[in-house]
Amino acid sequence: MWDQAHETMPRERLRALQLERLRAVAAHACERIPFYRQAFQRKGMAPQDIRSLEDLRHLPFTVKTDLRDHYPFGLFAVPLSQVVRTHASSGTTGKPIVVGYTRRDLETWTEVIARTLGMGDVGPDDIVHNAYGYGLFTGGLGFHQGAERIGCTVIPMSGGFTERQILVLQDFGSTVLCCTPSYALNLAEEIQHAGIDPKTLKLRIGFFGAEPWSEQMRREIEARLDLVALDLYGLTEIIGPGVSSECRERRGLHIFEDHFLVEIVDPVTLEPLPPGQRGELVFTTLTKEATPVIRYRTRDISVLRDDPCPCGRTLTRMEKITGRSDDMLIIRGVNVFPSQIESLLVGVPECEPHYVLVVRREGALDALEVVVEAKPEVAARGGAALEAAAQKVRQKVHGVVGITVGVKVVPPKTLERSIGKAKRVIDERPKT
Repeated sequence: MWDQAHETMPRERLRALQLERLRAVAAHACERIPFYRQAFQRKGMAPQDIRSLEDLRHLPFTVKTDLRDHYPFGLFAVPLSQVVRTHASSGTTGKPIVVGYTRRDLETWTEVIARTLGMGDVGPDDIVHNAYGYGLFTGGLGFHQGAERIGCTVIPMSGGFTERQILVLQDFGSTVLCCTPSYALNLAEEIQHAGIDPKTLKLRIGFFGAEPWSEQMRREIEARLDLVALDLYGLTEIIGPGVSSECRERRGLHIFEDHFLVEIVDPVTLEPLPPGQRGELVFTTLTKEATPVIRYRTRDISVLRDDPCPCGRTLTRMEKITGRSDDMLIIRGVNVFPSQIESLLVGVPECEPHYVLVVRREGALDALEVVVEAKPEVAARGGAALEAAAQKVRQKVHGVVGITVGVKVVPPKTLERSIGKAKRVIDERPKT
């Protein structure tokens, strides 16, 4: 383990540390940020009213629109003279969310990424191929600094230029791959097309995050790249990657609770739920100086687990993200998450794991079409084979999800490839 003292801390000591840090971050936020001072006042709370971790449920929530409404620096708790770096979300649905880092914040981020890599036994002898995007996106620089802290040789590839990526994987002898799961599949596909046996590469482990992905996709990545695939989780709003990660036991993602206080709430009632119940993840930063966040609603759906992990870490674990409460599609009265469809598609041998979901309005109801690529050998057999594969997908979706969907199986390389987060849903419904 990179930090055994904190990763195996007895729960009673950890909770005492969390309470101490929760009081401090609440006081820091209310003193420095008018938004939080007013939000606490509306709840009839003050930082000194926090006497136990159970009082967390009485504190105000923070949502994404709060961060956008204070663009760019309205939620900074320190002057810009103390901010040594900024990052931002993509801003594809509005103004980007801007976060700042003090020197101490960067140190914290570096440490939690080092812990993340430690989950996969990464050490100074490893060569880390970092294909997360550099720039305002937090992925690239986050993994870069954590890998350097461990002493790895870091290859700052960023995304894109897939042919060059493959050349470097071969010639530099990369042992660790860091990228989104959809880009890992893209690399695997191009490696296969180039006639390269993945067993001739030195890759042994990969850290894949930034988008939900299924267990079936994990198996596909592992088979095609001949490595062990670990899931990780993070958000720009909290710190970036490094909020939680799987260990090699792969029984959930260990949350670095000395820095991030986690809750699961009912996404409708917003009431806290106990471990074992599915709901929306909510995080409070405990040590962030520049942009502290109180009870941030992530919209990510998961389950918390507090049963012991064989690895010896005492940290609470979260299960893989199954979807987002704001990405959930309601098709003819049935709740559908893109990850559900992905799980089914990966199990259809005639299809590649490259797909998009197209949502349209038909009369008063929404309709869903699944567009998925065929395997090359299936496409080579012609239209009848493509239609037979489409019928198999229709039956699988109806049997598991309970709805009838349109399915179009298209030839390989038809769908646009992503070098970062994959765009899985195309919404063609009229804008209101």
